[in-house]
Amino acid sequence: MGQFLILQLRPETDASDDEYLAIRKKTGLSESDCHRIRLDCEDLPEGLDPRDFAGVIVGGGPGCVSDPVEKKTPVEAKIETAVLSLMPAITEADHPFMGCCYGIGILGAHLQGDVSKRQYGEPVGPTHCALTEDGREDPLLQGLPEEFEAFVGHKEALQALPDGCTHLVRSAPCPFQMVRYQQNVYATQFHPEADSHDFERRINIYKNHGYFPPEEAGKLIDICHAADVRYPEQVLRRFVERYG
Repeated sequence: MGQFLILQLRPETDASDDEYLAIRKKTGLSESDCHRIRLDCEDLPEGLDPRDFAGVIVGGGPGCVSDPVEKKTPVEAKIETAVLSLMPAITEADHPFMGCCYGIGILGAHLQGDVSKRQYGEPVGPTHCALTEDGREDPLLQGLPEEFEAFVGHKEALQALPDGCTHLVRSAPCPFQMVRYQQNVYATQFHPEADSHDFERRINIYKNHGYFPPEEAGKLIDICHAADVRYPEQVLRRFVERYG
C-alpha cells in the first residue's frame, strides 16, 4: 500500500490525536502507512508534493474559511494557508483527496465556490443523509444504503455546487454533504471518521467553542450514542482501499 498524507487542522492536541487514531482505525492504516502533519504546529516540508502520496486526507477543525482574515487567529490563518497551498497540485492532477468537514470548505474555497455561514450550518449530532443519483454510481458509495445517518457539526457550508463538482450525498438541513471534483477529489461535510465515542470526546473538547450551549453537552452525547452511524466510515475505508 502506498503511504497517505494525513493533514490535520485541529489546534487542540487531544482532538487531533483522537482524530488521527480514528482515521487509522476506520481505514486500517498502520502508522507506517501514514505521513501525518499537524498544520497547527508544523510547517509543510519544503518541496512536499501531495502527488508523491497514494492520497491525501484532510481532517476537520474549528476554523472557517469564510471568516474574514481579521477574525482568524494566527494559527487558523497558518493552517488555512498551508492546506490551500497544496490544492492546485491536487486538483490539476485530479489526485486522490478526501477532505472531511473543514475539507469541503477548503475544496470549495479553492474552486472559488460559495462557502459561507449564510445557510446550512448544522448543530452537533447525527443528521439524515441520502445518496443522489450520481452518488449511487460513485465507487466510494456504490452499494451503500440509499439513506444513512452521519455525524455533523459545522458553522459554514457550500451554498451551491462548485463548477466541475458532482453532487453525491445530500441532507435536508445541508444539501451538499458530499461532493466529488473531477474523478478522484472528494469532500464531505459530515465526518466519515467519527463514531459515537469519537463524537463524545469532541463534544467535551469543543463545548466552549460556540457550536452549542455548554450545558447541552450531556444531552448531545446521549443523542449521539443513540444514533445508528455505521456507514460513513465505509466511505473513508473505501477511499483508502481504492487508492492505496
